[in-house]
Amino acid sequence: MSEQTMTPGEAEAPVAPESAETPEAAEAAVATSAPEAPPAHALPEGAPPLPDAPPVVPVADDAAPRPPRRVLRAVARWTAAALAFGVLGTGTAFGIASLERTDVPGLATEGDGRWDYPDLSLPALPAGSPRPFSPANPAEIHHADLRELLLPAPAGAKPDKKLTGGWISTETFLDAYREQDRRSVAQLLKDAAPRHIAARGWTMPDGTTSRIYLVRFNSTAFASRMIDDLNVGSSAGTPLARTDTTDLDPGWGSANDIENLSSFVFTEQAPFGAEHVRQAYTLAGDTMALVVHERPGKRESARIPFQQTLILQNQLLA
Repeated sequence: MSEQTMTPGEAEAPVAPESAETPEAAEAAVATSAPEAPPAHALPEGAPPLPDAPPVVPVADDAAPRPPRRVLRAVARWTAAALAFGVLGTGTAFGIASLERTDVPGLATEGDGRWDYPDLSLPALPAGSPRPFSPANPAEIHHADLRELLLPAPAGAKPDKKLTGGWISTETFLDAYREQDRRSVAQLLKDAAPRHIAARGWTMPDGTTSRIYLVRFNSTAFASRMIDDLNVGSSAGTPLARTDTTDLDPGWGSANDIENLSSFVFTEQAPFGAEHVRQAYTLAGDTMALVVHERPGKRESARIPFQQTLILQNQLLA
């Protein structure tokens, strides 16, 4: 047989030895009509015979074809990058969450004017005495020292020399009202016979003066009657000193109210005099609170620190 040129990739096959064709073999060839196998080279002498079929490599049923090595390297690089950015992003988010808003560049906002009050805590009670609004105290009596229920002054405040946080006389309390109304208020106090009056005052750097008065009566009935006798409700009632037209403060909402307490909040309307006054009465069981913020000049007393002061004082009374 003559030699043929093999194309790359073709498998070599042994040349079958020539033999005489029998009739049975010819008949079988015609019956099957099988295509002839392409001729192949003869194997060199001494070469091992080729197998009839390529060897079968056992593969697990769930095995998948292995991706090219280049793809594996690319996936590994992207996975590492994603993990690195994930850790960096988590650290950044935690860092921002732990900062104050004004510490974050681009998110800094001006302060809303709140005053820096110290941490508050309730005073100790006499042994066996309940809190004023607990189920064991239906009379709603404050057993704690009234002076210790006064809100402390915020940072930067200049203390009032007359209202130092101690007991005050009836005459000192009457100074909160207009001179022409002090006699009638004095009669109301005489009729209600309060047990104690405590007060604290201070002045802030912007000139705002804050005064807080706590008046404790013998029962909740006397405290409630005092609010009524001062005509406090839909109006500010008996005018305070240095006030003109005072109406309900629209900036105070029910969300600011504290359970078991009733607050009546007012602000002086324009045009006002030489100072602007905000005031509030709170009925807290056997105790009446009066909170006053007064700012000289033509600018209003700031609403936010006033509400802050009132809410914190109410929390101490509740």
